[in-house]
Amino acid sequence: MSEPRPAPDPRGTAPDHRRQKPAPLLFEPPEDTADPEHFFGLESIEDPRELLGRATELTNAFRAAADRATEFQALAAAQLADPKRFDRLPMPVLAERAGWTEDYARKMVEFGRGLMRDDVLLDGGD
Repeated sequence: MSEPRPAPDPRGTAPDHRRQKPAPLLFEPPEDTADPEHFFGLESIEDPRELLGRATELTNAFRAAADRATEFQALAAAQLADPKRFDRLPMPVLAERAGWTEDYARKMVEFGRGLMRDDVLLDGGD
């Protein structure tokens, strides 16, 4: 597997997560909704322009959230694999815990160490 990378931006520019914040989700489906067709109210939007706009907002917000979560996974992996920790996890255990292959776990640890060196996540990403 390759090193994790942010999802491509549909406009052709690479996202800069240190400056961007995910778009706020304006509303969420009610907890008691049993109908799987309900998804953030998109099914009730009849105007295709409005539907495209709202669906695009959600796509961008989820993409940014997934990229950010991956960065935090990498940070945690790097911390858990740190040889200075008395309770460090061996790579096979780390990989199993995260549901990764050992090779991918190594790449995530390396990615996380880079993030820690750059202090990307520790200062809030701004």
